[in-house]
Amino acid sequence: MIASLRIENFALIDEVHIQFTKGFTVITGETGSGKSILLNALNLILGERANFSVIGDRKDKSIVEAQIQIADFDLKSFFEKEELDYFDNCIIRREISKQGRSRAFINDTPVQLSTLKELSSRLIHIHSQYNTLELKDVNYQLNILDSLAGNSQVAKQFNADFRAFLQEKKELKSMQAQLAELASTADYNQFQLNELLELNLDSIDFEKIQSDLKTAENSGDLKACYAELSEGLNNDDGVIDRLERMKNFVAKYASLDNTLTSLNERIESSLIELKDIALEAEGRLEEMDIDPERIVELSERMNGFNRVLYKHNVQTQEELITLRNELDSSAVNSGELELEVERRKEEIAKAEMQLAKIATELHEKRIKAAPEIEKQLKKALNELKLIDTELNFNVTKSAEVNETGASKIEMLFSPNKGIEPVPIHRAASGGELSRVMLALQSLMAAKTKLQTVLFDEIDTGVSGDVAQKVGNTLEKMGKGMQVIAITHLPQVAAKGEQHFRVSKAVVGGKTKSSVVELSAEERVEETARLMSGDVINEAALENARALMS
Repeated sequence: MIASLRIENFALIDEVHIQFTKGFTVITGETGSGKSILLNALNLILGERANFSVIGDRKDKSIVEAQIQIADFDLKSFFEKEELDYFDNCIIRREISKQGRSRAFINDTPVQLSTLKELSSRLIHIHSQYNTLELKDVNYQLNILDSLAGNSQVAKQFNADFRAFLQEKKELKSMQAQLAELASTADYNQFQLNELLELNLDSIDFEKIQSDLKTAENSGDLKACYAELSEGLNNDDGVIDRLERMKNFVAKYASLDNTLTSLNERIESSLIELKDIALEAEGRLEEMDIDPERIVELSERMNGFNRVLYKHNVQTQEELITLRNELDSSAVNSGELELEVERRKEEIAKAEMQLAKIATELHEKRIKAAPEIEKQLKKALNELKLIDTELNFNVTKSAEVNETGASKIEMLFSPNKGIEPVPIHRAASGGELSRVMLALQSLMAAKTKLQTVLFDEIDTGVSGDVAQKVGNTLEKMGKGMQVIAITHLPQVAAKGEQHFRVSKAVVGGKTKSSVVELSAEERVEETARLMSGDVINEAALENARALMS
């Protein structure tokens, strides 16, 4: 339950600190006094989006803080999951600034709005006139039926599973489109891959082939060069022959002079090197006999290689290897994607069958629960002076499964005996809708662990004895939970165990709203004012006391 609510610099409120009690609390005040400000402040606690225009002029930010007793809600696991400190008295705070920033806190720890909303939705429910209009929405009707039938968790899980199923279908469609795109280019990519594979890029060094081809194409000039080299070194009176004679001559006198000894050694070394050069030149000369067919073969290989280089606008063999690997990987990925598509199709088919099975089971539970709920509703409506009212849940099987299952629903309403029930949006008046919603809320309050419900003018469109019945129902609900009602009816206000009055006044040239808790005597006066207006006479006071007795 809400233990306290602190509002600071919010709309017309400078600062207010409200202490709530258990049971039934009423809030009254003249039209425009600021009752809606309390509602807007509580909506912030529930994680609704901030309206920055409500920031007052005293400070740069507005603060709304609620202390909520949560010991009976079994929420420790939620706090552990969100890494929040747990206390039986939980403090929720919202701060909104003129700079357009909004911050949310749970026990002084900053949290996302989604986290705040998930927590507060388990603790507090606000029912406004807008919710009464929602009663005409078929999905809202189905939610009501599930809540009263105890199907809420199953329906919620089904909704999540169905949305996951739709996401899986969306992803499958995307994968199929990707596969189709790959298939459209598969033949061309395979042709390019085969072309690269034929080059044997891992085993053939095309740089060496280019060198061999250059050598072969210039073999005539090269042979002449090697022949000149061989002959110049090996012929009679050639370089080697002359150097041999010179060596022998120097050797005669080497023992007489150290320099000659050194020079003789260098000549010997030069002879060895020149003989090796001559031998290598002779060997290369013999190899220069190139087969013309070999030249053709090398030329064809290089032409093929260069053609592929040009085709793919690359410069090196390494770049072609990279391209080949990419094309090869693409072919492998295409095969893997095809297998994944088939796997996903099988999973989706199984999921679809499972969803259809659960939807059918949920539909049967709804049909089975409807008669007992209708009986309970009739009793609750009788207490609200809708004695001859019929309210039925017409549940039929839908042709296709959707996020709510396989059920179509119409809430049929007949306000009087002998009148055929018709869809509620065509028959119920505003006052009847309010009482129907109150009856439904009273039943749902008993079904859920929700401990605080705030009604914003649930009594709209009713008066007299009907208003008395509405007050009785709210008072009865307050026996088992915290009920807060913003009302303009004395019959409802009289039933409150706690009573706050919202009023506004001009202070220092500015309009300000205030909220005060009324004493027993002040409650009598406020109830009398609701009955007779600003002029309160003794008769009105007596009537107020009678209502409150």
